[in-house]
Amino acid sequence: MDSTEIFALSDSYIAPTYNRFPLALVRGEGVKVWDADGNQYLDFLAGIAVCNLGHCHPRVSAAISEQASRLMHVSNLYHIEPQAKLAEILCYNSFAEKVFFCNSGAEANEAAIKLARRYGDAVLGEGRTRIMTMRDSFHGRTMATLTATGQQKVKTGYQPLLEGFDYVPFNDIDAVRDAISDETCAVLVEPVQGEGGVILPAPDYLDRLRKLCDEHKILLILDEVQTGIGRTGKFFAYQHSNVAPDILTSAKALGNGFPIGAMLASDRVITHFGFGSHASTFGGNPLAAAAARATLETLLEEKIIEQVDEKGALIIAGLNKLKTEFPELIGTVRGLGLMIGMDLEIPVGEVVKACLEHRLLLGSAGSNTLRLTPPLVIEKTEIETMLKILSEVFSDARKP
Repeated sequence: MDSTEIFALSDSYIAPTYNRFPLALVRGEGVKVWDADGNQYLDFLAGIAVCNLGHCHPRVSAAISEQASRLMHVSNLYHIEPQAKLAEILCYNSFAEKVFFCNSGAEANEAAIKLARRYGDAVLGEGRTRIMTMRDSFHGRTMATLTATGQQKVKTGYQPLLEGFDYVPFNDIDAVRDAISDETCAVLVEPVQGEGGVILPAPDYLDRLRKLCDEHKILLILDEVQTGIGRTGKFFAYQHSNVAPDILTSAKALGNGFPIGAMLASDRVITHFGFGSHASTFGGNPLAAAAARATLETLLEEKIIEQVDEKGALIIAGLNKLKTEFPELIGTVRGLGLMIGMDLEIPVGEVVKACLEHRLLLGSAGSNTLRLTPPLVIEKTEIETMLKILSEVFSDARKP
């Protein structure tokens, strides 16, 4: 099928929940993807921070193929070897002592919310059920996670929302302190706000949050769905600080494109999920676990994460150079590792569309921020190509 035929079929039979670009991608390799008409694109979005190893990485594809020929699914009523090995890798490379597997970031956050409430009820006492989240945060689109999200636009039309959430400004410790009550059981926060506009907090923000949570004996939950699995230059973003959370959620890059999510926790917290307290039919099944295990082993063994800071610095330097050339079009440039945002003085949608016409895939975040989350395997020449395209797009935007 060509692109036009795919567009028509999609419009006819798929729910209209996405405002899709006129692009039908059918193949990928590394940092490049191809559409149904054979056109090649440079992908600096990576499925929105998902394909950290690039598209169709040989080790991940081979692991999926091998596992698919052996065993794709059995119930979590039985022990699953790939799942157990994956959990070991996650625990060994983090604070965690136990892992619960699911299928997505929203499900991982849903599990974290449920676990925090059970912990609050069992340890802190009856009525300790409220969870504090940050304004402009994003935690998912289930009823609980969209309620937890600090953006009104995702909540419209879904009232009544789930009770039990309080919202404070991001990067404001005093606001958190003032909002803690005798009903609070946890604080849920992204180490870097992704959908909110790639917003970085003060360097000591997590340290101070940890101290505050400890003082009040409440849980610190980190949503690392977007920041985790090497995206910021560490295996998890919290590792840039001196503290560890009680619960952490992961998904997106965990399977390099194969759907899988995980909630990681310490032993003292996870014990409050007993038999039958939570479950997921497909969570961590043999196929998903094999894909994720291959992803993590590749990232670690090939030391790909260790290269992220240098590549991110190269991109940010290039974007700041563009800022000096186009000061009337470009605002603040910021990022951590290969999670980068650039504020624009012109509509971000127009820039994303223009880049698409130049066969470069980028995204947006926040109110008017250009988002760059390329595969971690990006090379210098590909970064240079991306910067050249952006320069052309801004030159065109400057013309009367």
